[in-house]
Order: sequence, then structure tokens, then C-alpha cells
Amino acid sequence: MKAINFIVHKMKNMRSKAKAATLGALKESGYQLISVKDELRKNLLKKLENREEIFEGIIGYEHTVAPGIINAILSRHDFILLGQRGQAKSRILRQLTSLLDEETPIIKGSEVNDNPFAPVSKAGMDALLDHGDDVEIEWIGREQRYGEKLATPDVTISDLIGDIDPIKAAVNRLHYSHEGVIHFGIIPRTNRGIFTINELPDLQPRIQVGLFNLMQEKDIQIRGFPVRIPIDILMVYSANPEDYTNRGNIITPLKDRIGSQILTHYPKDVATGLKITSQESWVERGNRTVQISDLLREIIELTAIEARKSEFIDQMSGVSARLTIALLENIISNAERRAFICSEDNVQPRVCDLFASLSAVTGKIELVYEGEQEGVVNVAKGLLGKACKHVFLKYCVDPYKAAKSGTSPFAETIGHFKAKGTVEISDSMTAADYSKALMRVRGLENLADSYFAETYADDPALKLTAMEFILEGLHQNSMLSKDEVENRRVYGDMLQRMFSDLDDET
Repeated sequence: MKAINFIVHKMKNMRSKAKAATLGALKESGYQLISVKDELRKNLLKKLENREEIFEGIIGYEHTVAPGIINAILSRHDFILLGQRGQAKSRILRQLTSLLDEETPIIKGSEVNDNPFAPVSKAGMDALLDHGDDVEIEWIGREQRYGEKLATPDVTISDLIGDIDPIKAAVNRLHYSHEGVIHFGIIPRTNRGIFTINELPDLQPRIQVGLFNLMQEKDIQIRGFPVRIPIDILMVYSANPEDYTNRGNIITPLKDRIGSQILTHYPKDVATGLKITSQESWVERGNRTVQISDLLREIIELTAIEARKSEFIDQMSGVSARLTIALLENIISNAERRAFICSEDNVQPRVCDLFASLSAVTGKIELVYEGEQEGVVNVAKGLLGKACKHVFLKYCVDPYKAAKSGTSPFAETIGHFKAKGTVEISDSMTAADYSKALMRVRGLENLADSYFAETYADDPALKLTAMEFILEGLHQNSMLSKDEVENRRVYGDMLQRMFSDLDDET
């Protein structure tokens, strides 16, 4: 192993020695610099030819968003990703650096990553004039060639492009008309790289105007300087459609200068959502084994899907994929808390943990007026309930239709509750008490074996989760009542509950 490490270290040293340290050495090596967009295009074509993955960890965009981005890069376009929150826009843009060369040479100490063959800054040109082929160069990596700015109303042209620096003028005793007093903004400092502006509509219109030259002529102009400084850069943007009406606009002339507009989207099906949530969630919790039912995973995904079509939620704002990630993590955390309190080895989330984890839902949805009237907690509970019902009907026959036909497979279980039976479930019960409570319900275990055996085939301990889910499914289909008191949920007969409510009213 030591020998291998030594060889690797030696090879790295050889590569570093082989790197040119001066412009003359760079010329002798035959190195040729190309524009950033050509560089991205060249490396992308290589990846396509080798059938390599372009965007790692991005799921569900293979046939929609990814081809649009690839086309934009091949066309050497600046582009914008337009979509609602939580659609992986920032992650995609940050991965664009993987299409840059591993390292590229610049004039040593250059503020704007000056091309050694054709510097653009006064300092770079002076260095080349003074030292010629002996001018020192340094090599910068991909990450140093990426810049990003979140657009906010307080962003100025000075932040993005640059301004006159009076301190530079004073220290170097230069006149304000001298190019040496320019303080470059974040965009020119990312010269020969990729620059991203997130939430573009939040940028004030007058600041967006300042980007015109950069987009069209590929140069910048600072204050009253007659000099235009050419910039070699890929400009990419992200925006949320909600921003167009609520916070600002992308002004038409700027939008016209953006080569490609690519629309992102939420997962188009449950299977894709499951993959994303599974990939992004923190599930492993130390030494304790986490056992989570596929039923709960499906309910989590369907909660987001229900939210994205709910009349109580502002659909322009969107429902982020972070909802499902946070909900799964909260459910596991609730089960982990219980495992520690009850001194149990396994972390096994239950259906009741869903409703104990509402904070992961309430913070991820923006309500319209009707939703505000309903209340965010009630809206969140309603979403979870609809998701439970949808999953229940996917696996089971409709209990209402089955009851009308006179051959209901749920008759024995419902009969248990009609005989004044109840079952109390809480998220603080020990595993033994949880099992006893469910096993007392007649016919419940047989129903789990009939409809959900596949969901716990690899882990029989998850049968209890399926049994509890049947009770919740029957409640969501109005076959059982459910009373909630703090962290306890008591299932009972629907008719008895209705008559009890009538007695209370009289």
C-alpha cells in the first residue's frame, strides 16, 4: 500500500513539474487556450461520446431538462433554468464545472484570470509588456472558475461589474481616470469561467440593464472609462415563475439576449420521487437499525403530489422536493426518539409518526386565502390523509363498495369496533405494547397478510406498520372514527362516534 501511495505521489509531482511556469514554457509545450464555451463544448462532446453521466445525482431529467442544457452548451448559449423551488436548479448549475478542464493557466496574481496569451486587464497587459515570455503563470482548478451570486434588491453594479476604488488610487497615487484604480466585481473575477445569478427577477431592472453589454458584446465598461474589457465567460441564470408577478421581472431586452430558456419540473411519477427522496435523505442513524416500510415511503411521496394539486396551496409558489426529504427524516427521527426512550435497538417508524412530523410539511407550503382560513396544520393533516387513502386504495379493495356488495373482507375488523372495541396507538408506545394493541383487533393480521405481505416480505417486523396502516386507511375511507388527543390516536366505530356527537350536542 505504501508503495502504491509513493508511486501516486511521485506521479503527481511529475505532473506538477511538467506544468509550465512561464509563458515561454507554455508556448513551447504547444498548449492552446480556447474560449470557455468552446472548452465546455469540447468536454461535453467527449462525455457524450464515452457515454458518461453528465449530471450526477440528478434524477428524472434524463429526457426533459438534461437534453435542453446539453443543446444550449453545444450551441455555446448563455442560458436560464426556469422552474419552481426545489427542482435542483442550483445543483445542476454548480455541476457545470465538471465540463471545464481540470486546470487552466492564468497570469500569476491576476485579479481577472488573465489569459497569458491575451490579457484583458491593465495589470496583465503591463506584466506581459514588462516580462514578455518570462511572465509567470499559475494554474487554477475548476472550482476557482465558478462564481455565483444570489440576486437581491440590494445588489449593485459595483458588486457585479466593478467600480473605481479610491483606496487604490490613494495608495498607488493614481488619477481616477487610470485603469489601475478599478476594483473588479464578481463577474470579471470569474473571467474564463462560469458565472451564475440565482433568482434573476429579484435583480433591479437598472442592474439588469448593466448586463446588456456583457450578454451581447461580451465585454464590460466601468463608469466613465473609455476602455471596454472583453470577458470570456458563460453566464447562466435561474428563476422561479412566481418571481415574475410577486417580486420582479426579467426585463425583455435581457431575456432576449439569453440564448436558451430551459424549464425544470417536479418528479413526474411516484417512482422518480421515491428515488430522489431516498438519495437525498439522511436515513442511517448510528448503531440502531432503521426499518422503514415501503408503505410509508409511498405515503410521503403522495403527500407532495397531493400538495401540488391542492386548492389550499399556492401552486405558483410550488411545493419543493425538500418536503418529502424533510418529512422522511422527521419520521425517522420521531422513531429514533422513541427507540432511545424505550431502550429499543431498532428504529421502526409507524403510521402515527407521520402525523407527529407535521412540522416538515407546514413549513414547506404557501397557503392561499382559503388555506389560511382552514389553518396550516389542518391542511397538512388533510394532505397526509389523502395520501394514506390513495395508497390504501392502490393495494386494497374499496371498503365502501365492498360493504355495499355484502362481501367485505374488512367485515370482521370493522365488526370488532362495532362491538364497542377500540384501539389506542401512540408514538411513544413500546414495540411490545404497540404489537399487543394491534393484535387484539380481530381480522387485522389476516388483512395485512392478504394485502400487504409483499411490503414486509423481507422484514416481518414491518407487518405491524401494515396493520396500523389498515386502520388509518379504513378511517380515511370513513369506515372507522379516529380521535386525536396529543400524541394518542384512538380508532373506534364510526356510527357510535356519530351518535356520541349528537348526544353531546343535545
